[in-house]
Amino acid sequence: MLTLLLTSAVFAAGDKPVLHLESEFVWYDNASWFGGFSGVELSPDGQSLTIVTDRGRIVQATLHREAGSITSAEITHSVAVRDEAGKILRKPFTDAEGLAIAPDGQHYVSFEGQHRIVKLDMENGVTTPFVTFPASDFDAENSGLEALAVGADGTIYAIAEQSQSDHFPLFAFKDGEQTIAAHIPRNGPFLPVGADFDANGRLYLLERTVTPLGFRTRIRRLDLDAPTPHSVTLIQTLPARFDNLEGIAVWADTSGKTHLTLVSDDNFMPFQNTQIIEFSVID
Repeated sequence: MLTLLLTSAVFAAGDKPVLHLESEFVWYDNASWFGGFSGVELSPDGQSLTIVTDRGRIVQATLHREAGSITSAEITHSVAVRDEAGKILRKPFTDAEGLAIAPDGQHYVSFEGQHRIVKLDMENGVTTPFVTFPASDFDAENSGLEALAVGADGTIYAIAEQSQSDHFPLFAFKDGEQTIAAHIPRNGPFLPVGADFDANGRLYLLERTVTPLGFRTRIRRLDLDAPTPHSVTLIQTLPARFDNLEGIAVWADTSGKTHLTLVSDDNFMPFQNTQIIEFSVID
């Protein structure tokens, strides 16, 4: 009975499922820096994964699949994130949480603690400032810009993990201007940790909450056609169904089917795993 409940919890509440679980892969590697993955992007074909860790490293890997399910992940490039002068970042400047890749190939990374968004050179890890925020803008050191996404027109969007109001501001950055593009309704105990857009401009928001029994995951899809956008819940799990999922990437295969790739932050804890979870979107 418990297995049935855990399985059915993958899908949104309603008359029919909207997500199909395609892959549930646990990723291991012996590198000393491996773990703490927080932000993720995929290439348009879904084969190349780019990911950031909350200890200041950016990584690329090739995903191998059989019958649509991930069977292995091969690291092809990794580099420590650096400041403008090329010096490797040290604490408290290393806590990378969000990753977005613009249509022109420019990489953006958001950090909490020292709250900021930077442009990043994937080859050498060197960063240049994009926007910085005073600590007073956030509730706590570890409650900064967790979710980062880029629109088709190159607008950078960011969402903080915490909010004292009944909504989460969706910050937008374009041509040197900062605005609030929308107010995302706060619903229950879930907090934003990742975001990405599909080809139709809909925002997929990955949210998380922690319970005594383990992590819970929720994904909402939002149409940003109103200041307070309408949202649809695609997934809301029971505790411990997945690990600490923090990053989400949206991509489409050659048939046009939309896929969601999610990655977990193991917090460098031996009792947690680095998971790569993939869904296809049915509707």
